[in-house]
Amino acid sequence: MNEQANFEISAISYKGLSVTIASGEPATLAVVDKDGNIVEAGPEVARAAWDVAIRSYRNFLMGTGHLRVLSKPSPESRN
Repeated sequence: MNEQANFEISAISYKGLSVTIASGEPATLAVVDKDGNIVEAGPEVARAAWDVAIRSYRNFLMGTGHLRVLSKPSPESRN
């Protein structure tokens, strides 16, 4: 794995993903478009990333052949 000097992403099975910056302060995940605009940020992005990673890993372990898992924001997270 590549080591990042500016941030660390970690996961705990019962908590999901967490991000800290080099100073140790908490940070959040964001979806950024090609122009650098933040499309969405916050706990819902981390939760979506966690859910996709877990579903993909479970599919891999079950041997279902579904290596791609897609996720879209739920309507209530857009409000």
